[in-house]
Amino acid sequence: NSFCTLLVGQVFPFSFSRIIMSELAHHFEAFASFGGPASTEMDNAHFAKMCKECGIIDGKTFTTTDADMLFTKAKTKGARKISYQQFVDTIIPGIAAKKKMSNEAVADMIAHSSPKSSGTKAESTRFHDDKSQYTGVYKAGGPTNVDRNAGNLSGIVDRRVEADVRGTTATQKQTYH
Repeated sequence: NSFCTLLVGQVFPFSFSRIIMSELAHHFEAFASFGGPASTEMDNAHFAKMCKECGIIDGKTFTTTDADMLFTKAKTKGARKISYQQFVDTIIPGIAAKKKMSNEAVADMIAHSSPKSSGTKAESTRFHDDKSQYTGVYKAGGPTNVDRNAGNLSGIVDRRVEADVRGTTATQKQTYH
């Protein structure tokens, strides 16, 4: 095997063009960072996502269980993530051996794919989205927590004034009728 050295000084045990290596590093970081802050290390969930979206997991020659076992083999003991160097040294040759492909073909599959977001969009709901369908209190704009005069608490705290069953005083009734 020939060795390929990147500008950053990393040595890889198989021959890739510099373009594929830079694309591979870029896509590794894109998958590792998907849905969160930028990261140069990949966890198992992002690795499984990468394998699925690159077409590496096919359900026959390479399954999600194989991906989990390969990830566990590649990471250092007690760690939760793998570095790019571990990815190139262990993951790519492991996938290539399991799928009976060349390391270059596996790297090319990863270098030519990117993470996809498959979020869903809620359907419209007549009673929620159409304000002309609102009834009761909500038709008038919804309930309020400022039913009394906010600047004057005398009607609420004055115990000398007679109140009805609800606790409303005569001065409060006058303000709202």
